[in-house]
Amino acid sequence: MMKNRIFSADAHIVEPRTLFLDGLPASLQKHAVSAAMEDGYMKMKVGPDVVHRQRLSAAAPDGGDIGRSKRKGASNLVGRLEDMEMEGIDCELVFPTLGLVLYFVRDREAAVASSQLYNDWALQFFGEHRHMFVPSAMLPALAIEDILAELRRVGTLGYTAAMLPTITGAALPAYNDEAWDPVFRLAGDLGIVFTFHTGTGDRPWISERGPGAAVINYATQMNEGIDATMRLVSGGVLDRNPDTKICFVESGASWLAALAERMDEVYEAHNYYVRPVLSLKPSEIIQRQVSCAFQHDRACIMSREVTGLKSLLWATDYPHAEGTFPKSRKVAAHLFDGIEIGEDEKAAILGGNAFDLFRPAPPPQGIKAAA
Repeated sequence: MMKNRIFSADAHIVEPRTLFLDGLPASLQKHAVSAAMEDGYMKMKVGPDVVHRQRLSAAAPDGGDIGRSKRKGASNLVGRLEDMEMEGIDCELVFPTLGLVLYFVRDREAAVASSQLYNDWALQFFGEHRHMFVPSAMLPALAIEDILAELRRVGTLGYTAAMLPTITGAALPAYNDEAWDPVFRLAGDLGIVFTFHTGTGDRPWISERGPGAAVINYATQMNEGIDATMRLVSGGVLDRNPDTKICFVESGASWLAALAERMDEVYEAHNYYVRPVLSLKPSEIIQRQVSCAFQHDRACIMSREVTGLKSLLWATDYPHAEGTFPKSRKVAAHLFDGIEIGEDEKAAILGGNAFDLFRPAPPPQGIKAAA
């Protein structure tokens, strides 16, 4: 029996800390994103300004690996391939680490140059292994025309995924605005999937510092996916651009079914007030165009009749502490326990859906793809 191909629809690479400082021209370096260990924190900066900090240590009191020292492939490709083999992962959709901070860059020229710098670096880093890695391009987020220009450029480079912020910020219209139509139309024409990684935009990642903050700050990030989905569906952007696919990452997937049913209910009950009138029910647009990457959710599997099977993509979130490493095989093996589901459906969720959506490059001549 041939084994199922496993595709993690969320993983990260840790870029060199000075990638942007070294790569940007001197005139733009004052806007460069960088990272440094200072005072016991990993601080991520835009120029001199700290936009995010995280206390790191080699090990947690319970023996956990907060500092990710056991992840050999966080920034090393050889180690990454070893960890993937150990975990049984055949392919990954890969996001930046430092690059997630690019949405805090306020200078338009620097935002464009930084996005181009990362996108070129990622292609070079993964090189001949593009059959195992689908890097998501970074798109600048300060002007629609800049997004269109970089989207065209990465399309010529062979990218099949490109990232937009889940929160648009002050510089761009909200996602229910028809100003986004040219962007989504172009992505559909190019066959590029828009990815929306949680915690992206120009707002601080941490808003709650009271009791329960660690849980609250992470769990509520799914609200960004909910808001973006509501706007893109009810505002008609996806309906008018049916060839464009979108994927929400690291925000779970079980919320999607509840949102689909709620939007259908309101769309019908308040139909007199609904503008624009859509060609399909909100849930049908979601089934056609929206997907979510998840790690441990099980409610999303049970509600797949609402969202459609193709909306569900499993992920490891390597090398993050909340990810499934080094227990990915065990997590995947027990993900469907007690759920009535066929083997073909399991295979689709664990990899088939993501392979179909993101279309990795064919392996170099002489190298066989995973069975």
